[in-house]
Order: sequence, then C-alpha cells, then structure tokens
Amino acid sequence: MEKIKKEWNEFKILLKSVPSMLIILFIIAVIGMNLLANKSIDLHTPYLALDCGILISWLSFLTMDIITKHFGPKAATEISILAIIINLLFCLLLYIGSIIPGIWGESSSIDSTVNNALDATFGGTWYVLLGSTTAFIVSALVNNFTNYALGKAFYKHPNSLRAYAVRSYVSTALGQFVDNLLFALIVSHIFFGWSIIACVTCSLTGMLIELLCEILFSYFGFNLTKKWAENKVGLEYLQLRGNYNESLNNRNN
Repeated sequence: MEKIKKEWNEFKILLKSVPSMLIILFIIAVIGMNLLANKSIDLHTPYLALDCGILISWLSFLTMDIITKHFGPKAATEISILAIIINLLFCLLLYIGSIIPGIWGESSSIDSTVNNALDATFGGTWYVLLGSTTAFIVSALVNNFTNYALGKAFYKHPNSLRAYAVRSYVSTALGQFVDNLLFALIVSHIFFGWSIIACVTCSLTGMLIELLCEILFSYFGFNLTKKWAENKVGLEYLQLRGNYNESLNNRNN
C-alpha cells in the first residue's frame, strides 16, 4: 500500500512538472491517430497499405522522446499510459454516441446507409481498439527505454544534437515498426487476412514515413529539451527521482 501511495504521489508531481501543452499535444496525437486510422490510403498495390493515422502518429513519438530525454523513460511511459486511458474513455464516449438514435449531420434521413457507416466508424470495433491499445503500449515501452539506453552511450556529450538525433531516430524507428507490426498482426492478419509479408512491408513503409516526420521536427524537440534544462523545468520531479544532477550535467555538456 505504501508503495502504491508513493508511486501515486510521484505521478501527481510528474503531471505538475511536465508542461501541460506537451501533455495535451500527446493526448491529441493518440486520440487523433486512432480516429484517422479508420481511413486507408489508396496506394494501388496489394503489398502496401497505409492509413491516415500517419499524419499525426509521429507526434506521439516525438513527445515521448522529449519527455524521455528530460524526465526519463518511466515518466514517458506513465504519460503514455495516461494518454491510453483517456483515449479509451474517449472511445467509450464515441461508442455511446454511436448507439444513441439520431442522424449525423452529413447523412440523409432518407438513406440510412451513410448514417450507419458513421455510427460504425465512430463506434469502432473491439478488436481494432484492442490491437491499437496493445500495440501502442508495447511500442511506447520499446521507444522510451531504447531512447534512454542509447542516451547512456553518449556519456561524454549527452546533450549534443548528435546524441539527441541518434537516440530519437533509432528509438522512433524501432518503436514505430513495433507499433505498426503488432497492430497489423493482431488486427489485419487475423481479422482481414493479410499475409505476414504484407504486415511486415506495410509496417516498414509506415515506419519510414513516420520517421521522416520525426526527423523534420526533431530540431524543435532538441531545442525544447535544452530550454527545459536551462529553466530547470520539472525540478521537483527530477530531484524526487534523483535525476537533477544528471540533467544538470547534460545541460553543461
């Protein structure tokens, strides 16, 4: 009980320490990529498949990398779990809205086909939600702890742009691939009959596109972590976790 109480108090301090705007962007990214994943992108080939979730899924990994760099992998993972819980609650609200009798604004009261399709889209299906939730939890763990481990390799210049780029790009590529592959295996392979080859190639394609987005915005993440260190953002949490001296050394290097 004391352990649980300690962890809960630590989590509350974490929520106060991480800038709220970043948490908001993270949660929006998680919710948005699940909604946009309902629309596939027509690539005119049976061996590749992408969905519109790639438009924003990279943002969730960018924010995880930023949080991991400054607060550590445990903090990033706990924020990821928070985002997942909020997404599940939001999905519940969408499901309730989908079963309430009524007409969507873009559908006709005469033709119920569009209305039923919108209900099915927003209501979702249990296996899609299961697949996306499982995939994101595992990929978050892979991304956060890979990022942290790679950062330890740059012990001489841990706060350099090179160190940030390597740890972010490698962890994001690995995390995104795991996310895409798990979702493809759990949902697309089992319920839609995708071949294993299609699952792998589609996961690689999605990973490359999402990694490109991460690279385009990574300098923003690098500068943000530098400013956080200079302004001692989250000092209370860093001291509580014993990471303050490490963060200070990173800034000086």
